[in-house]
Amino acid sequence: MFSYRPLHDGWALSGGDVDSVAATVPGCVHTDLLTAGLIDDPYLDENETKLAWIGRTDWVYETVFQHEPGAGRTDLVCAGLDTVATVVLNGVELGRTANQHRGYRFDTRDTLRAGENQLRIHFGSAYRYAEAQRDRLGDRPNAYPEPFNFIRKSACNFGWDWGPTLVTAGIWQEIGLHNWSLARLAEVRPQVTVAGGTGRVEVRVRLQREALGPVTLTATVAGERVATTIEGEEAVLSLTVRGPELWWPIGYGDQPRYDLTVTASGPDGELDSWTRKIGFRDVRVDTAPDADGSAFTLVVNQTPIFVRGVNWIPDDVFANRVTRERLAARFAQAIDANVNYLRVWGGGRYESEDFYDLADELGLMVGQDFLFACAAYPEEEPFAGELAAEAREQVVRLASHPSLMMWTGNNENIWGHQDWGWQAELGEKSWGAGFYFDLLPRIVAEEDPSRPYWPGSPYSGRDDKHPNDPAYGTMHIWDVWNTDDYTKYREYRPRFVAEFGYQAPPAYATLRRAISDEPLAHNSPGMRAHQKAADGDAKLQRGLDAHLPAPRDFDDWHYLTQLNQARALSLGIEHFRSLRPLCMGTIMWQLNDCWPVTSWAAVDGDGRKKPLWYALRRSFAPRLLTVQPRENGPALVAVNDSGLPWQLSATVSRRTLDGVVLARVTVDATVAPGSATTLDLPAEVGAAADATRELLVAAAGDQRAWWFFAEDKDIAWPPAKFDATFEAVGPDARVQITAHHILRDLTLQPDRLDPAAEADDNGVTLLPGESATFLIRGGAGLEPTALTTRPVLRCVNDLT
Repeated sequence: MFSYRPLHDGWALSGGDVDSVAATVPGCVHTDLLTAGLIDDPYLDENETKLAWIGRTDWVYETVFQHEPGAGRTDLVCAGLDTVATVVLNGVELGRTANQHRGYRFDTRDTLRAGENQLRIHFGSAYRYAEAQRDRLGDRPNAYPEPFNFIRKSACNFGWDWGPTLVTAGIWQEIGLHNWSLARLAEVRPQVTVAGGTGRVEVRVRLQREALGPVTLTATVAGERVATTIEGEEAVLSLTVRGPELWWPIGYGDQPRYDLTVTASGPDGELDSWTRKIGFRDVRVDTAPDADGSAFTLVVNQTPIFVRGVNWIPDDVFANRVTRERLAARFAQAIDANVNYLRVWGGGRYESEDFYDLADELGLMVGQDFLFACAAYPEEEPFAGELAAEAREQVVRLASHPSLMMWTGNNENIWGHQDWGWQAELGEKSWGAGFYFDLLPRIVAEEDPSRPYWPGSPYSGRDDKHPNDPAYGTMHIWDVWNTDDYTKYREYRPRFVAEFGYQAPPAYATLRRAISDEPLAHNSPGMRAHQKAADGDAKLQRGLDAHLPAPRDFDDWHYLTQLNQARALSLGIEHFRSLRPLCMGTIMWQLNDCWPVTSWAAVDGDGRKKPLWYALRRSFAPRLLTVQPRENGPALVAVNDSGLPWQLSATVSRRTLDGVVLARVTVDATVAPGSATTLDLPAEVGAAADATRELLVAAAGDQRAWWFFAEDKDIAWPPAKFDATFEAVGPDARVQITAHHILRDLTLQPDRLDPAAEADDNGVTLLPGESATFLIRGGAGLEPTALTTRPVLRCVNDLT
């Protein structure tokens, strides 16, 4: 009684000076032109700057297909058109679109015919549309000189401080013919709740009808079944599940899911069906006022969760490249770094079904921004109507996913309106407040009432408090990086940090694949083209000057800037975690990149782990040992995010760089689940006689925490002397380094020898006489001497 036929074959693309080339659907203009050999790879060298014409050109996708008419009605279903499209079937215009973030359905009853059919989709220039809307409504401030706030399209397509300006067009999601009769399931919205050991699934169903007549709706889940017959278009089906297994975030329990199936049947049989996997869990955000302001604590199944999070941007500029396998690899990298939360940033896309299904399966919590970022947005038509349709579609689409914890209204727009000079420029013009404080919360309350909504990131939650007040709600910290040293993180006592970060270049192999400069230098043309942040190199240099020895060449600069990034984020994360329960979340900027670029990412645009990734793994460990500055000197802080008590016995010693123990103390504590315990250290351990020649090291089991009394640039490092052994182990290699002297932040970069090789650990500090063993995946064929000498093997004291 119903069928779906994809229309993904036989497409051709034309536009501008391009007569006709084969097109891939789903896909986009850039990838089709690249496949046809008509443009150079936009990710390489300075090629991006040569391709601005693509976003200012009109494009046409066209295909011819055969059709055999069946009973009932046939719709053309477009899951995603990017962006300003006119859809024409057999010479008849079916409709026009201007929103990348929603789907469209067109009735073809008067145009589809038996035999050959021609489908043509014309994509107008996104620039031309956005600039026309800007001219009509009046300009509004934004973070970049591009009109991204005047079109419902991924903002970062127009460039960002980590992304290229590659304004895409095309059929970016599935397209096909849906044949149905009598009625179809136009909308299925499940609300899944659990209380007192009983689960409840409330399924709201909305039909689109082609004819009158009874339709029987049936819902089944976990062995429960309910049915009702309606003559109208809407119904609610409620199911009760006794004692369901709860879905838990990773690290707190398992992630059981149940198949929820909804069918619509008529007198002659099944008309339509819908199936999703759901999970039973409850979620809320505790914002109770207290003596320090007001909390911002995510509570899942009545358990407060410390968010160890990362910000997520589109994993590629070109969405058709982001496969389920690629997402699975990126999620594995997040989980291996002890991440439990992904914030989907508001300048990108509503993420895919594969994204959310994987998050559900793995227990990764997700926060989804509505798609507004760093700009004042007009609230006039057509944007108000488009946003309402977009938001309802996306909220309903994602409501079934247990991994989705909360909706957020925008990225930095409330803060921007307060602090970035927008108010004087705007005058009486709208800027988005009506969306964030009225329209979006109403839609979430109607369509997804069991899930929290927060108006913005950052946002204090109160009109009488600054939107980025650290004592209230969520905050972003960007004076660190933009103007201040990363040690300033310690001056903040935030309730929840939703963005903070520090830059570094990508892995060496990624640079060399993308940039052909000879010689390669931090300011060579290709490197400049892949540094999008304002004064980015100067900010990197300021960080190096404050902490590390001066680089002698590009190899030193590359190692040291990556190291400084790792140090900055570790310092921030461990400080914020040490404040638990005052602070209950840190979401670092950012996990991933969309292309090869110097950026804030832990995993670069080719999927390689930067030293920051290894630092995240340590600093995000469920049980963390860290040394923090306190009023009376360094103190040991033990953080326990696990569900079991931590019986801690730690030895803290003050030593010389030569390893001689000057003072030692053993501290014992029981660290309760979900808590942090601060342990003061006696003065003889915590105070250095010579700051440039002494350090603290705390050890408990396989955990270590370090405290240096001086900056690396001021420390009298001994030479980097060590013994190295190499052993092939199948396709891999095992490298053991034994230190003669202290080795500070020992790092192996085997991708310099083989782009596919990767070390299992990095950033390891060894005391004299200690050894560390590294597994080099894919390293069996590497030359041992090259693998264990500069520039592949590095440590801070090889610069002295």
